[in-house]
Amino acid sequence: QVQLVESGGGLVQTGGSLRLSCAASGRTFSSYAMGWFRQAPGKEREFVAAISGSGSSTNYVSSVKGRFTISRDSAKNTVFLQMNSLKPEDTAVYVCAAGFGGPGSSRFNYPYWGQGTQVTVSS
Repeated sequence: QVQLVESGGGLVQTGGSLRLSCAASGRTFSSYAMGWFRQAPGKEREFVAAISGSGSSTNYVSSVKGRFTISRDSAKNTVFLQMNSLKPEDTAVYVCAAGFGGPGSSRFNYPYWGQGTQVTVSS
């Protein structure tokens, strides 16, 4: 059992940066792979990035490679998503998730989900 709370969303201009945080409850944080997904109105939820429990492996959707970086701080039970060079098409609600196994891209690998934080990138 784990509870996730995201923060750090906001409004930025094209080319700007944001850092999202996801705080996890419990003492088993290091056992979970952590992922970030996003969903825009009228669209399906899309995988963005994931990181293994150890932090040694990461996975990104091709559209954010070179711009986004996922990381985790086990001492604070927190996972981060650093987003640089933001584009209007990055606008969405960003949701973090926890699951078992490797840093997979399927939402079905993640039984635990946060509520999401809004990211808006203006043209």
